[in-house]
Amino acid sequence: MLNTRLQILPQVPAKELDEIEFRPSDLVGFFRRQGSTILVTVIAVLTLAGVYILAAAPTYTSTMQLIINPRKVVPFDQQARLSELAPDSTAIESQVEMLKSETVRLAVIQKLNLTRDPEFVEIAKIEHLVRKLTAFIGIRLDADQSDNELTNRALKSLNDNLTVKRVTRTYVIEASYRSRDRVKSAQIANAFADAYIAEQLKANFDAAKGTSDWLEGRLAELQNQVIRADLAVQNFIVENRLIEADSGRTLTEQQVGDANAQLTQARGQVAEAKARLDRVLAIRDDDVTSPAVTDSLNNQVITKIREQHLAAVRREADFNARYGSGHPAVIELRKDIDQLRNAARDELRRISEAYRSEYAIAKSREDALEANLRTAVSAASRGKQASVSLRMLESSALAYRKLYDSFLQKLGDFTQQQSFTGTDVRVITPARAGERSHPKILLVFGAALLVGTFGGVGVGFAREQLDRTIKTTQQVESLIGVRCFGTVPKLTSKVLRRSSAAAPKFDGGMPPRTLHPGIKLERHVLHAPYSELAETMRRIKVAADRTGSRSVVLGIVSALPGEGKSSIAANLAQLLSETGSSTLLIDGDLRRPSLTQRLSPEATTGLVQVLGTEAKMKDAIWRDPSTKLDFLPAVIKSTAPTQTMLLASSEMEALLSEVRAQYRYVVMDLPPLAPVVDAEAMRDLIDYFVLVVEWGRTELNVIQEVLQSADLIQPRILGAVLNKAEMGGTRAAGVEQASTV
Repeated sequence: MLNTRLQILPQVPAKELDEIEFRPSDLVGFFRRQGSTILVTVIAVLTLAGVYILAAAPTYTSTMQLIINPRKVVPFDQQARLSELAPDSTAIESQVEMLKSETVRLAVIQKLNLTRDPEFVEIAKIEHLVRKLTAFIGIRLDADQSDNELTNRALKSLNDNLTVKRVTRTYVIEASYRSRDRVKSAQIANAFADAYIAEQLKANFDAAKGTSDWLEGRLAELQNQVIRADLAVQNFIVENRLIEADSGRTLTEQQVGDANAQLTQARGQVAEAKARLDRVLAIRDDDVTSPAVTDSLNNQVITKIREQHLAAVRREADFNARYGSGHPAVIELRKDIDQLRNAARDELRRISEAYRSEYAIAKSREDALEANLRTAVSAASRGKQASVSLRMLESSALAYRKLYDSFLQKLGDFTQQQSFTGTDVRVITPARAGERSHPKILLVFGAALLVGTFGGVGVGFAREQLDRTIKTTQQVESLIGVRCFGTVPKLTSKVLRRSSAAAPKFDGGMPPRTLHPGIKLERHVLHAPYSELAETMRRIKVAADRTGSRSVVLGIVSALPGEGKSSIAANLAQLLSETGSSTLLIDGDLRRPSLTQRLSPEATTGLVQVLGTEAKMKDAIWRDPSTKLDFLPAVIKSTAPTQTMLLASSEMEALLSEVRAQYRYVVMDLPPLAPVVDAEAMRDLIDYFVLVVEWGRTELNVIQEVLQSADLIQPRILGAVLNKAEMGGTRAAGVEQASTV
């Protein structure tokens, strides 16, 4: 009779695909399954990168550096002082654009004769093909390129391959040039430096020459004015027959002369005082510490304050760069700078008041002298007025002469400076033979490796998403809703040969109805006791033992044919029997008795004959001599429509009741669930079912549909086995090694 202590084990709830919990082992499994795809993708991308490196024309880049000096010597000055320059960011960026300007590029082209260099003026490939085709059909295009066209091509090539930039926030400008010739790249980079400096010198020379030309023109005008003034004096003396002052002049004449001289001096002093006062008043508060103030005033106090101010400004800039603008020392220095500026402003106001007083005094003296002169002139006779006119003419001539001498001296100084024209730009790092800049082999291969790896992972992930077959135990448990006992690797012929090498050999004849010990696949659990297959079979045994039944009937089923359920049934039975428990293996697949064909192909009686009372069960049992496993084959002598119904017959129920009393375990290989209903028909006769799922072949929807259609047996499924798994790498090696222990 049937086992009355049947327990229905709780099923694992099935989950949707997006509800599957991620586990680190899934990532390892992903790389095992898709490792070949990732490797092929990486190799393909690396191959493309290699082809690109071989096909791409290498280019070389040379770099030179210029510095714009913030201080430069002003030669031929009276004090030969250092003028302070403070180029700001706008000025530096302007010099960067100047270095890239067409003027500099034209100078480089002319210096290196680049209009004859094929790298710069080569005709485009399409244009070259057009010329060949037109020449072939008899239409000749003008093959000679004009100088203007050649120059434009060279200009564009220079502009495309030149890179100019400012080095961070310094006064250094860096220029790099890229060329197919490493030596030429250095030559062109250095030519840019030379052309840029030459352009700077030319600009300075032109400015100096323009100033010199203006001074020369002005001197010519002053010279004519001096000559006319001197001639006017001499003509006036001759016309009025005036005696020279040293030849017996009268007292009135002497007084008039002295007053006139004093008045001339006073006017000069007034003009000088007025100029100083105007210069001081014209100075803005922001300029109190500029070099122009100290040079024009020549005041020791202002000079000292300016020196202190410059020192404080330098310290403030240094501390600001080191500690930041909010540092107390920086704030204190800023206060000192403001105090110095205020002190300079106070000193400047004091000087302006002094100059104002001097100007008032000089003006008063001038007014007084003018009054004295008018009195002297009024007192003198009418004839003596000519002497006054003479003095005025002489004063005018003297003023013109002094102005002329002053301009002549400035022209001499500027002419000397013009002959010593310099520039505030110099080369600090000349360009050398360029280094390979394109393509960068390590960078290309590194990027290719990265792209190939991520691309391979992406392709593998896409394959995983498109692959609806079952490949992990998590899919079995989460998507199907049954426990997975383990993953059984695909047993190759090499693994079976190695594992069966240590199997016992039987010499001589064997008793009738004896299973041959040389069977490999169905006895692999015995030949490799530490393999994944053996561990999975042990888990099934433990699960069956936990049911508490005295005798357990296990039905081995699969969703589709060919998933390896017969091999699993045979190995499970061998393991159960090898532990010393009485075990019976029944080939219940009456449609395709593959176990019978592999274990006892010579059998003439079996399950069908026993159920049909044509033979007794003891006469149909085959035995394994090493494990004492009993095997009831399925011998199909003729095909009848009612033959498959024997599994659900009362005779089958009676047979199972009989074997329950004789065996601890009964393992029955049943037909697959999808094509036939034989296994479902035995749901009341089988205690538990073990579902065999083929790795990478059985689709999820197929199993789910089969289990939904056979919903009556689903609660009786003890668990599942993931069979014929393809495991690569070290895991496969470990499985194969364990199989030979």
